[in-house]
Order: sequence, then structure tokens, then C-alpha cells
Amino acid sequence: MKRRDIRTLSHSFYECKYHIVFTPKYRGRVLVGQVSTEVRRIIRQVCKWKGFEILEGHICSDHIHLVLVIPPKHSVSYAMSIIKGKSSAWIKKKNKKYKALCSKESLWARGYFVSTVGVDEDIIRRYVRYQSQRNQLQLNMFEPT
Repeated sequence: MKRRDIRTLSHSFYECKYHIVFTPKYRGRVLVGQVSTEVRRIIRQVCKWKGFEILEGHICSDHIHLVLVIPPKHSVSYAMSIIKGKSSAWIKKKNKKYKALCSKESLWARGYFVSTVGVDEDIIRRYVRYQSQRNQLQLNMFEPT
């Protein structure tokens, strides 16, 4: 039987884990090379700053998967607005060549997918961990022979 990781705040105990997926605007394949490295660094920094714990994460060229622990004092929508907003702003500020990625708007599309993680935590974390291999198989399926 798996041990549960119960966390605490001053007046509460919690286990709030979420599987979150979000994409760049127009599902563009822009999360490659230096952009991917910079986005990873920024997301880690923002999560540490706000007290969100990253259990798993994977950056594909056109979307990001995260398994996060978000304390109950913050909503998922707040967490996403902070992560997406700060990463978009910091990417623009960091280097002028990234400005073309997000010009006047955000780098990210408006929405996101979120699912609570419970009994299937190991399955979801494995799914996120092996996204590259899964996407590579999907890409190969559609290549002409």
C-alpha cells in the first residue's frame, strides 16, 4: 500500500495534486531549444516562489504537462495565472529574440486542462514522465513511408 503524502499549513492538512496541461498560443511548436530551457527554469522558479511543488513535469514542443501540489490557500486558476503570466512576461523581458513568440500578448493560449490526481497518481506521473517517447511514436505514425 502506498504511503500518502499529507502536507500541512497552519490550520489545515491537505493532499491537493493536479495534472495540468497547457499550450502556447495557436498550439505553435515553439517550446524547443533555448526557449524550452528558459521556460523550465522560470516555471521552477515561480513554483518555488509561490510554494507549489512540482512532482513531475515535461515540456513538449507544443504543450507542457505538470503534476503539481498546490496548497489549498491558492486556487488552480490562480496558480495557472501566475505560472503562465510570469513565464510569458519573463520570456519577453529576458531576450529580445523571444518577443516574436508573444509580441503584445501572452505566449500561452487562454485555457488549460486540469485534473485532480488521486488513486491513479503513479499512472499519471508515468504518463507525464514519458511524454517524449509517446509523442515521438505519434509523430512517426503520421510520417509518409
